[in-house]
Amino acid sequence: MATAIPCAAGQTVLDAVRQAGYEMPFSCNSGVCASCKGRVVSGRVNPGAAGEHTLTADEIAHGQVLFCQARPLTDIEIEPRQIEKTDPNARRQLAARVMRIDFLASDVARLKLRFPAGEKVKFKAGQYLQVLLPDGQRRSFSMANPPHQNDGAELHIRMLEGGAFSHWLAHDLKVGDHLRVELPHGDFHLREGSTAPIVMLASGTGFAPIKSMVEDGLRRGQAREIALYWGARTEKDLYLLDLARGWGEQAGLRFVPVLSEPEAGWSGRTGFVHQAVLQDHDSLAGHQVYACGAPAMVSAARSDFVETRGLPPDAFFCDAFVVAQPRTSALTD
Repeated sequence: MATAIPCAAGQTVLDAVRQAGYEMPFSCNSGVCASCKGRVVSGRVNPGAAGEHTLTADEIAHGQVLFCQARPLTDIEIEPRQIEKTDPNARRQLAARVMRIDFLASDVARLKLRFPAGEKVKFKAGQYLQVLLPDGQRRSFSMANPPHQNDGAELHIRMLEGGAFSHWLAHDLKVGDHLRVELPHGDFHLREGSTAPIVMLASGTGFAPIKSMVEDGLRRGQAREIALYWGARTEKDLYLLDLARGWGEQAGLRFVPVLSEPEAGWSGRTGFVHQAVLQDHDSLAGHQVYACGAPAMVSAARSDFVETRGLPPDAFFCDAFVVAQPRTSALTD
């Protein structure tokens, strides 16, 4: 049954749908990841410029748009890949206590939060939370802990020069302080009910939600074959390398670290992380892919995997980490 949803002038389809109490797949909210793509069945929209770079010419010709960018010009009928009524009890706001701040690399901080006593929050491995800042801004960070560790959250945060949240974390935030957080958010999680082998690829702190997925799967004894590729510039940027190598000793899980700027003595794979996947797989037709990290990596992986390795477009799941701009929400600061 069709549902009528109001949309204000200039509002995106995605924002209107979410405001009306429904959820569609989305991630970056900036036209990079294409998680929110769907078809406009009738009516006209301003699709925004981002789709020209993210969608294929064939997809555009068949009415596909990015709902995070498309703004209706008339009444429209849409066909999203998925839509469901929001569970009002699923998302919560909590005052989380800072339990630990340490550095896993020179530019990667690990922030461990504890929820109030007795509060255990349900989330899916791969999802993220939002930190609600005093000035009304939000910053979104993937949870690196698996769902059974639901009395708190572990965040891996890239420290950026000039970043407001990075500066606050480095200079002002202390153990014992409280942060207002909202969770869970995001459509990046492992799709159950499939036996397809999995390719996971991460760049930088895109490793955080992958860590949650892997540790959740290992705990539950999931039997699907997993090939995990983690890309970075140097070995030091693979900030939990020993942990990931330990996973690689598990049956059915293969770990492949990839460096784009290796130093002397590195004997592992080199180049761009998604190219290592291409080198190892003549076909991805029967796979599912989960990619997380820099927008350029996510975009290149989707394009090359679908166009040259036969990956079904609906078998590519991603979370693109977009740098926050003032007064907006994003996945890194």
